[in-house]
This record gives sequence, C-alpha cells and structure tokens, in this order.
Amino acid sequence: MIFAVALSSLIQVSTLHAHEVQPGVIDIEFQPGDIVSMSVEWIIEAPVAGIDLENLEDTNASDLEEEYMRLRALPSTEMKSAFLSAWPNLREKLYIRVGGSSLVPELRKISIPGVGNVDLPRTSVLHLVVELPKGDTPLTIGWSKDLGPLIVRQRVVEDGYAGFLTPGQVTDPIPRVGSTEQEAFDAFKDYTLIGFDHIVPQGLDHIFFVLGLFFLSLKLRPLLWQVSAFTLAHTVTLALGTLHFVTIPASIVEPLIAASIVYVGVENLLMRDLPRWRPLVVFCFGLLHGLGFASVLQDFGLGADHFTLKLIGFNLGVELGQLAVITAAFLAFALTFGHYKWYHRRIAAPVSAAIAVIAAFWVLERTGIVAKNGTFGLFSTLTEGGFATTPVLISVASLALCQTLLVLFICRVDWLRDAVGVTTSFMSFFALVATFTSGAWIVSITITAIWVLALRLQCLSLHSLENHS
Repeated sequence: MIFAVALSSLIQVSTLHAHEVQPGVIDIEFQPGDIVSMSVEWIIEAPVAGIDLENLEDTNASDLEEEYMRLRALPSTEMKSAFLSAWPNLREKLYIRVGGSSLVPELRKISIPGVGNVDLPRTSVLHLVVELPKGDTPLTIGWSKDLGPLIVRQRVVEDGYAGFLTPGQVTDPIPRVGSTEQEAFDAFKDYTLIGFDHIVPQGLDHIFFVLGLFFLSLKLRPLLWQVSAFTLAHTVTLALGTLHFVTIPASIVEPLIAASIVYVGVENLLMRDLPRWRPLVVFCFGLLHGLGFASVLQDFGLGADHFTLKLIGFNLGVELGQLAVITAAFLAFALTFGHYKWYHRRIAAPVSAAIAVIAAFWVLERTGIVAKNGTFGLFSTLTEGGFATTPVLISVASLALCQTLLVLFICRVDWLRDAVGVTTSFMSFFALVATFTSGAWIVSITITAIWVLALRLQCLSLHSLENHS
C-alpha cells in the first residue's frame, strides 16, 4: 500500500521519458483529378540523424543517439532546414506504386512543433501530394526497412484501408474508389498475428508478468485462477479502451504496468502458494495491461470493416502469445525440475527476483526518475537488444560450466548446490533476456538448453554420474 501511494504521487509529478521507436502514420485521401494527398505524422529526427530503425526498439541503443538528441533540441526553423536537406534521400525511401510504376511525392508543407521537453518525442506533420496515372489501378504504399514500422489509414472512406506495416512491408492494393473489401477471415487472421506479435516477441513487460504468474506455484489451480483473472480483466479494458470509453495517458499506464510486474515478482519470493488476495490483485493489474493493449490497437487503427472480428482476433493473439510463454516455461522448467524440492529455491525465486529488478528499473525510467543512459544504461541495453549475443552465450556457458564443476567435483554440500543453482538461474535469465530482445532465437534456445543442462548436472552426485557412465 505504501509503495502504491508513493508511486501514484511520483506519476502525478513526472512525465514519460520516452525514446521508444514509434511508427510513422500516413493518412491518405484520394481526390478528384487522379491526385492522392497524404498527411504523414512522423518523428523526423530519427531518419534525419540516419538511425536504422529496422530492429531497434529504442533510439538509446543506437550509436547515433547523440545526434538524434541534438536534432530534438533544434528550434523548428533549424529542424526544418535539416529535414529539407535530407528530404531528397528520404523521398527515395517512400514506396508509392501504381501497377509497376513508382511515383514520386511532392512535399507541399511541413509542420514542426517548437522545442519542448527534449526527453519526449515531437511529432512533425508532412503534407504530400502524388499525381496518379490515369485509370483505376490500385495504389500500394510503404517505406524502406530502416525507417521502421508504419501505419497507413484511409480516413474519409467508409471501410477504408487501415493497416500496420512491419519495417519494409507494403500495403495491400488500395482501391481508388470505394473501400478495401478485406475478407472477414483475412481481417481476423491479420489481427490475431498482430496480437501474438505484441506479446512474442515485442511485449517483454507482458511476458515478465505472465512468467510471474507461472512461477508462483506449480499447482494447476493457482495458475488457472490467476490467468483467468488476468484474461478477463484485460479483455474488458481492451474493448473499452479501443472504443474510447476509457482513456488513460500512457504516462500513467506504463509505469503502473511495470509496478504490477515488481509486485508479482516480489510476492513470488515471499509466498509459496496462492494467497487469497492474489487473483483480485492480478485482476486489477489486468485492467492496466488491457489499456496498454488498447493503445496498441488505437495506433494500428481498426477501420470500420470487421471491427468486432479484428478486436476478437487481436485478443486471441494476445492469449495465444501468453499461452506460448507459459508452455515454454512449463516444458523447460516445471516438467523437468518440478518434482525436485529445490525447484522454488533454485529456479522460481531467482527468476522472480530478476523480473522484479528489471521491472523496478522500468518503474523509475517510465516515471522519469532515472535516465536510460548513464548509471542505468546496462538495463536499457539488456532489455532493448543492445548486447552482442555471441559474448553473452560464451559468458553464460563458461559460468554454468565452472559452477557445475564446482558442485560436482569440489564441494557437494546442499547449501552450495542451492547457491550455485540460484546464481545459474539468475545469470542465465539475464542472458536469455539479452539475446531474446536482440532477436537471436537460436542463441536464446541454446542458452535455455545450457541453463537446463547445468541445473540437471548440479543436482547429481559424483556417484550417480559414475553409475550413469
């Protein structure tokens, strides 16, 4: 209760310290005379600085972060000059095609806000016009991978196109007249994939929360109670938030989501079974996570066609993503080590502690109390894919080998096995986070295998090894 009061006070006086990569948004409108006008909402400092956004979640992880921050601090007139100098190159990265013809947009106007809080992104608006060839051939739009994700919306047409594009992807053909008649199944499938992707691999904070639910107890009933409460809650606020019945700023929701992860991780250390209040607490936290999901859907745009199917598909994708996380954790640890008395001491407790530590950094960072760079730069690098994966793999393998040899051949007392097991799980989890956020899936699987093998060997005695041989 004290923590919640303190956090709410901090949130009221702080702002979101955001360097996260945000998608550009292009709103299109077909006009008489074979003209299409485009309004582009874009954080232009990143492309002007030359930052490659393809696999980047946060600009702090870029070597060009200093230049990016310098551009953020430029007055609007100077930033406009910098952008116009870069525009000829950036224009070539916009993919606007009709049939086999590539079209070149004309920049009519650019609006750049004045300098405010440089820790917060400023969104500029470009007004483009493209002259289309005669006929009714549909239009496709996209941009190059290094410009990051993109949202394309057709606002003035009923059932107009609305889609989220991954880096380098282009839209489906957009008809010049009428609406995009996307099939119901295609709409459902697309938004199911978007929901899954928002959990695995994009939603590290949601993954941590689900793991926190999983590591409380190996009993099925506690897990079902928690997951059911979480699912019900985030389904409610996802729908309410998407329909704009409930709107809470990200500067409040995001720190509270991080705080919910801290709570779950710490309570896992203190409790060995499901306390009576836990499902209610999880339900309340689920309401927050649902608002986070809703903000994602609002950014994507649902359009008017198949609205309900898209909403259901997105929620299903989120559920499948959560199920994938729980299944992976169960197969790797519960199924392998769940019958050992030391499971909680050597696996569940250290992983929960690691989750709480990282989430505590998120609370401080998202409330603006600490910066992502400097003293806490290690956490930013860890959670944003900034580590080179090969050194991480070599380091965790070497550590696991040394610790395993220690308990097998030097000292085999139980307290040392526990200490080594805790260290192995704690460090392996951090290594797994570092490689997972870098998108190195094979390395992540390899680290998990090393982790499991090390724990398995550490629980053996030298006598049992001789018998196995």
